[in-house]
Amino acid sequence: MTREVKFVEALNEAVDQCMAKDPSVYVMGLGVPDPKGVFGSTLGLASKYGSQRVMDMPTAENGMTGIALGSALVGMRPVMVHQRLDFALLALDPLVNQAAKWHYMFGGQLNVPLVVRLIIGRGWGQGPQHSQSLQSWFAHIPGLKVVMPATPYDAKGMLISSIEDDNPVIFIEQRWLHNVFGPVPQELYRVPLGKARIVRSGNDLTIVAVSFMVVEALRAAAELSRVGIDAEVIDLRTLRPLDGNAILSSVEKTGRLIAIDSAWKECGMAGEIVALAAERAFDRLKCAPERVVAVDCPVPTTWALSPLCYPAASDVIAAAGRMFSLSETEIQRMMEAAPAPTDVPDRHFMGPF
Repeated sequence: MTREVKFVEALNEAVDQCMAKDPSVYVMGLGVPDPKGVFGSTLGLASKYGSQRVMDMPTAENGMTGIALGSALVGMRPVMVHQRLDFALLALDPLVNQAAKWHYMFGGQLNVPLVVRLIIGRGWGQGPQHSQSLQSWFAHIPGLKVVMPATPYDAKGMLISSIEDDNPVIFIEQRWLHNVFGPVPQELYRVPLGKARIVRSGNDLTIVAVSFMVVEALRAAAELSRVGIDAEVIDLRTLRPLDGNAILSSVEKTGRLIAIDSAWKECGMAGEIVALAAERAFDRLKCAPERVVAVDCPVPTTWALSPLCYPAASDVIAAAGRMFSLSETEIQRMMEAAPAPTDVPDRHFMGPF
């Protein structure tokens, strides 16, 4: 049965169904049993499964991640939840030096079925230490899988796949997506990790995006279609392993590429996507690829600065306009038709898309 549910409800349902099916699955994190349930994503789990399987934790991210890692090594399947990605930076040693390497270091004899949910996103005055998009840090590490769904359907299916995976998975959510809704089957199902999805077909331009940037890419594509530019939008869904074939197939068809990422330009995923096209499809490119990324400064706190810092549909439109040699007047008109949101999502982001 398929219904329309919110992204955050899809996450909750994924964990609930995995816990019901497998007693080795448990949830741990600061605030997971509290009345708000980490933006609603863990609501009801504590009353249903008890404090032995839904555990609050102290603000000791490094130590608690080590405990989760140890439990995974002896057969448990922990789902660790951090209300901000920034908090997990305190746990980089057990994640990067330990979890990512044990399978390799012990010749495949040990698995680390650990899921770490990290939440990113702007707004509500979160600022430089609570809103950083550091997905490329984790995607850089062999042994870690990095997942960033953009739809409720993928949120549920990919979280289930992540929990059942025998490797450590970094599962990153943009909180502006939490209230987006879309069709989600009621039964347990899986979406494979490492497979991108074409969310809009096109022949003139490839736009590669992930997580909330898929929303911005689709907004840009809709405006570009008004001037005859047929953009294809690819939702990566997984940063590692990266579905390079999906990117290359599209670029070979369109000859133009824009990579949009919520993070910064230097050493980011947008650069990885552009490098892939330059290395393996250079002869098919009709012009230089472009990266649409965050401004090179710490994330601002004030809503007045946010629209100037974060990448948005208008930036994609500007990049596409340069590629197709559109007039400044035409580019400006389209950019004004797709204004950047400020501190909280407007009604456009309530889905479905």
